[in-house]
Amino acid sequence: MFTIEDIRAAESKIKTGADFPQFIKEIKEMGVKRNDVYVSNGLSIYFDDEDNVQQISPDEYPTLIINDEASAGKLTHALKIHQQGETDYFTFCKQAADAGVEKWVTDLEEMTCIYLDAEGNELVKENIRKV
Repeated sequence: MFTIEDIRAAESKIKTGADFPQFIKEIKEMGVKRNDVYVSNGLSIYFDDEDNVQQISPDEYPTLIINDEASAGKLTHALKIHQQGETDYFTFCKQAADAGVEKWVTDLEEMTCIYLDAEGNELVKENIRKV
């Protein structure tokens, strides 16, 4: 079973989206099977295969308003520049909110990340690059 401290230690190594695959590798090795992130408040929920849950809220994370008009195009652009290391995590979250992303779900068994709007519609589904 992973702990909040384990997750926080792994999160502390993330500077840009370019670090995401290594983060996923590290938390997968801890036993995390799924991670849900809510854009409006930054809440991250981590699940293992026994449905044990750890919730982590960021220390400083202003409430973001999710755009009612979802845009896969805006999200795709935000993801591209974030994964190239051009934006930090909170900047990406602001861009995701502007693109209408309510949350994203990372499935560590399928190695995918799905971005959903407020209605639960899939905006973008990505395969996570293995490291």
